Amino acid sequence: MTQPNDNIRPLIPTGGDASTPGAAGVGMHRSPGDDEIVYYEGRPTLRADQAKVAFWLLVGLALLALPVIAWLMEWPQWRWWMTLACIVIAVVVMIVPWIITRATRYRITNYRIDFERGVLTKRIDTLELWHVDDISFAQGLVDRMMNVGSIIIVSDDRTSPRLELHGIPEPRKIFDALKQRVIAVKRQRGVVKMDAL
Repeated sequence: MTQPNDNIRPLIPTGGDASTPGAAGVGMHRSPGDDEIVYYEGRPTLRADQAKVAFWLLVGLALLALPVIAWLMEWPQWRWWMTLACIVIAVVVMIVPWIITRATRYRITNYRIDFERGVLTKRIDTLELWHVDDISFAQGLVDRMMNVGSIIIVSDDRTSPRLELHGIPEPRKIFDALKQRVIAVKRQRGVVKMDAL
C-alpha cells in the first residue's frame, strides 16, 4: 500500500511504470497500475476561445463608446447614471470569457476525469475511464496555432454521457494517453464491448 502522498504524480510520466524493476525502489513490489497519475489539472485556456473573447470585447467597447456618442451628439435624454451604467456593464461584459474559464476546472488522471463547474456554487462530476465508450479529438486551424484543442468523451455514465474537455493545452498528448488508458482499464476490469451485428 502506498503512502498518502505517494499516489499522485504531476503531469504525464516520461517513462516506466510501477511494474518496471527499480521504478518503485529496490526490493519493493507494487501491482501494476497502482498509482494515480495526473495527466492534466487546470482550467480551459482563454486562447481556445478567440472568437468569444473578440465578441465580448467588441460588445464592451461598444458600450464604452455609447456615453461618448451621447456627449458628442448632445442627447437631451442622457443622464450621468446612464454613463456609469454603461461603464459598469462594459467592464462586466469584457470579463465574461475569463469568468466562464474560471468557472470550469478539469482533473484528468489515468483512472478518472473530474469535471468541476460553477462560480458561486460548485458541482463536480466524476467519470471513471472504464465507463468510456468512445473518445475523440477536435482541433481547428486556430486551435492548432494556439496548441489547444478539445477531447470529446462519450460514455455510459448517466450524469455525463457526453463530456467535452474544451481548451486543453497540448491536447494530443493527453488524448493519446487517455486512449491507451481507457483500453488498459477496461482490460483490467474485464469489460468487453459487444458490437451489434
